[in-house]
Amino acid sequence: MVILGIDPGTTIMGYGLIGQSGKTPQLITMGVIHLDKVEDHYDRLNRIFHRVDQIIGQYTPHEVALEAPFYGKNVQSMLKLGRAQGVAMSAALSRSLPIYEYAPRKIKQSITGNGNASKEQVARMLKDMFTIDELPKNLDATDGLAAAVCHFYNCHTSIAGNGYKSWKDFLRKNPGRLKS
Repeated sequence: MVILGIDPGTTIMGYGLIGQSGKTPQLITMGVIHLDKVEDHYDRLNRIFHRVDQIIGQYTPHEVALEAPFYGKNVQSMLKLGRAQGVAMSAALSRSLPIYEYAPRKIKQSITGNGNASKEQVARMLKDMFTIDELPKNLDATDGLAAAVCHFYNCHTSIAGNGYKSWKDFLRKNPGRLKS
């Protein structure tokens, strides 16, 4: 199982790929797509589509996890970010890949245990998790990797393998496991 995680952006888009080795995720690669020197917004979208398609072709992921846009005050920025996310999704859909979206807080919670963690805290946790020698200069790469890891933890946990649909279902079927 290979998961592609994407942190959408119109100037820099981060991505990370993980594979599954037993019950633990294994780092395949991570990086960024630089778009800051591309002036035309539509050309940026075109480049996002083609680069995501190339990554999918090269690494053949089975699933794609994206960071969902958060709510911001600048409507134009949100519109551009939504377009970037949509184009990345289109590249995945053109290859018939299932797509999963996660809120930024959910991703941070999955990696650090704190939904309000900083980019740096997320990056440090991933560095330790995958024994990465040196963090990338641009933390959008670790944000993309974090989306993939979040999906791994949310869809490939041992609870799912035991026939439980959720933590609530687990607790309902195992009332003695809950301590006050």
